[in-house]
Amino acid sequence: MTVWVDDWQMQCCGEGFASGGVVPWDLVRVDPEDYADVVGERQAAATDFREEHHGQRPDREAVSLEVLTVVEVHCRHGAAPGMTAFPVPGTAVLVPVEEADGWAEARPGVRFAGYLVTARLA
Repeated sequence: MTVWVDDWQMQCCGEGFASGGVVPWDLVRVDPEDYADVVGERQAAATDFREEHHGQRPDREAVSLEVLTVVEVHCRHGAAPGMTAFPVPGTAVLVPVEEADGWAEARPGVRFAGYLVTARLA
């Protein structure tokens, strides 16, 4: 399965994780269209869940997962006057990494958005 992990959730109060490790996550099923602008349509279509540890959601499922791969996702953001910044489609930069702590090395022209994590039930 593929899980989206928001940068801000990790930075707020997430615990670091790494390939080969086991994580206790609460998952919420996602609509891949919600992630197409950030990660690209192909990657979004393969995204099953997002990790959620804020708020009480009745649709959360607590599971233990073995992390197989971790990929940082960076993309450009745009904004129209008076609007919040939004991801610019087609600008995703995917960077495979071994571990995640919510922070990423700055990359020219793009902003860190989160992680795509492949995992299996532990």
